[in-house]
Amino acid sequence: MFGLLKPKAPARKRVATAVSARLEANPAITRAAVDDIQFYYHPDFLDRPQCDALIRMIDADRRPSTLLSERADEGFRTSESCDMSRWSPDVRPIDEAIADLLGIAYQNGETMQGQRYAPGQHFRAHHDYFHESEYYWQRMKDEGGQRTWTAMIYLNDVAEGGATWFPSAGIRVAPKRGLLLVWNNMKPDGTPNPMTLHEGMPVEKGVKYIITKWFREASWLAQAGM
Repeated sequence: MFGLLKPKAPARKRVATAVSARLEANPAITRAAVDDIQFYYHPDFLDRPQCDALIRMIDADRRPSTLLSERADEGFRTSESCDMSRWSPDVRPIDEAIADLLGIAYQNGETMQGQRYAPGQHFRAHHDYFHESEYYWQRMKDEGGQRTWTAMIYLNDVAEGGATWFPSAGIRVAPKRGLLLVWNNMKPDGTPNPMTLHEGMPVEKGVKYIITKWFREASWLAQAGM
């Protein structure tokens, strides 16, 4: 495992090199044919029973999604979310399997988040990394530092809409049950990558369920007291 690192770009660079090498050595994983992002696909990472169990958990605990921002925009993120119980027997094996897939210490991973998008709901274009000029940065820096890698898994197929779109990089992915997407929010040199701008496009027909796992550059669990 690539462990609990100090919040410096050179350390992020080393992790980026190690994680990408690990992913590219995995025959189940395909790298996107783009130069601007380290972006990977893993079909069928979860099976149907696993997906269905997570969907039930999301439906039981969902609430309106929130934003880490002082500038309120009620129409920016209209989905519902829930924090997945990290030590649940339905969650922990998946949580730790994602960390193992990337080779990142599981302590660096935030609590997995479940998300539900009904028809018309969306998440407008945003970055997963933290903007260091924002009010929240000092707190995030003290709670594990920068978000580096993101893993996202679709839990169901969607009849129409709901794609994940990276407009700057030209990547658009339609929901497919069990499909895992992984990308580095940093450039290979360890600095934030603005080309990772992405959005959850509106669902047109059906309901979309996903889980998202964000990894920090240092231990998040220790700061969260978990």
